[in-house]
Amino acid sequence: MSSDRRQFLGSLTALAAAPLLSGRALAASGESVVTGERFPIWPGSPPGLPKGGVTEERVLRSNKSNPDDFAWPHVAVPMLTVCPAARPTGAAVLTMPGGGYARVAMGTKPSATSRWFASQGVTAFELLYRLPHDGWTGGPDTPLQDAQRAMRVIRANAAKWGVDPANVAAIGFSAGGHLCGSLATRAGVKVYEPVDAADALDARPIVAGMFFPVVSMVPPLAHAQSRSELLGANPSEELSRRYSVNLDVPATTPPILLGHAADDTVVDCGNSLAMFEGCRAAKIPSELFVIEKGGHGAPLFEPDGRAGVWLTRFARFGARHGWKIPSDGA
Repeated sequence: MSSDRRQFLGSLTALAAAPLLSGRALAASGESVVTGERFPIWPGSPPGLPKGGVTEERVLRSNKSNPDDFAWPHVAVPMLTVCPAARPTGAAVLTMPGGGYARVAMGTKPSATSRWFASQGVTAFELLYRLPHDGWTGGPDTPLQDAQRAMRVIRANAAKWGVDPANVAAIGFSAGGHLCGSLATRAGVKVYEPVDAADALDARPIVAGMFFPVVSMVPPLAHAQSRSELLGANPSEELSRRYSVNLDVPATTPPILLGHAADDTVVDCGNSLAMFEGCRAAKIPSELFVIEKGGHGAPLFEPDGRAGVWLTRFARFGARHGWKIPSDGA
């Protein structure tokens, strides 16, 4: 066995030995569960494993009061975390967290966002995706490989989770918003060789939500860290334009909702405006809302725990565009 393969299997074994969560036990009260199954999305090594392999790394972030507030600077085994609805309705959503493509900001348990979706009858899936800086041969397409694969795995196993494979949405935040936009606009682009029957399935979400998203890779609008992590230190103008989601919006793009804060000093709200204009030019149904204050990563929930405008507007927008979700979620 090669050393690369041993290192990959060692990472997989370490993850398997960690205290993963069972998604089978649903709450007797009928509320959404707070635990979920975690599993690799690829049947073996992910495509393009670099020479020398990748060593998984997970670090605790600054929120010391939350023991599950992790970031992953290096991802060897891309995973899905499932938050099943106690009363599944067939609706599902794939969530892509941010991290500037330098890390993936995601815990090992379903987030509050996933738990809210699950409380509405929507089975939620959170994606831990790989990062280009680890040397995967897919380069800038590496995260998109995982996003496409995740959508196909969800659809291939839809019956297991009580999901309608035609009723799967996608949502992303910050750099995860860029990945969500890439999935929406490039779902049909072949970025990896098929590995099993799941890869014959469609990767296009029915609707997409991009919140405080990185969109452009062209300065000065580009988010510098996301650009350098995804494309390298000095990407050409041609490469920067190729990975600017707003500049190539095909007719197959699903309806897109965009949300941003005007006072976001990390990712300029001009990114959302640019994506909205790209959708308008392509005649893709889209909606943009910009709040006055909130900064980057504006809170998704009100102080009393209710879902805020970001999630409720996405639910309503999705419902208008074919995402079949319960009326109380819309």
